[in-house]
Amino acid sequence: MWIHGDLHPANLLIDHGTLSAVIDFGDMSSGDPATDFAVMWMLLPSEHRQTLFAAAGRNRSNPADEQMWHRARGWALSIGVAVVALGQHGNPLAEVGKKTIACALAGGPE
Repeated sequence: MWIHGDLHPANLLIDHGTLSAVIDFGDMSSGDPATDFAVMWMLLPSEHRQTLFAAAGRNRSNPADEQMWHRARGWALSIGVAVVALGQHGNPLAEVGKKTIACALAGGPE
């Protein structure tokens, strides 16, 4: 499956509160779709994560999909840690990374 591989707020264009474009496909490759679902913990409040997951055709009552949910949460934690580490050098995404770590550790609608 093709994935963006670098889906975070700096690669999303928002126009009046609506996602209008995804940019920077430099990391596009085949891989685990859970990688791109990590954005749920970066951008969405917990009550909206399930809505995005369902809109993508996923069903958390399916054991395989439930595993993808958990992998996505793990990816969010990993990406959050990486972004915070980059923040040591003034990266403006450091606050997003800290929020992502907190949200991933807190979970989501379980």
